[in-house]
Amino acid sequence: MSIEGKAKEAAGYVKEEAFEHGKSAESQKKAQEGRDLRNEGRVEDGKAPKTSEPGTGAK
Repeated sequence: MSIEGKAKEAAGYVKEEAFEHGKSAESQKKAQEGRDLRNEGRVEDGKAPKTSEPGTGAK
């Protein structure tokens, strides 16, 4: 597990959570950027990217 991968995953999670409930296109775009960053960090650490809908609690 790399420090950089963990940092990307954490930063992406925070960005996604901050913007996922916004109704504007800009909020949705920022939430998607957060998801992409989180998944990039997960891949760097050898984990599978999350593909479920945000907020569902799916594993």
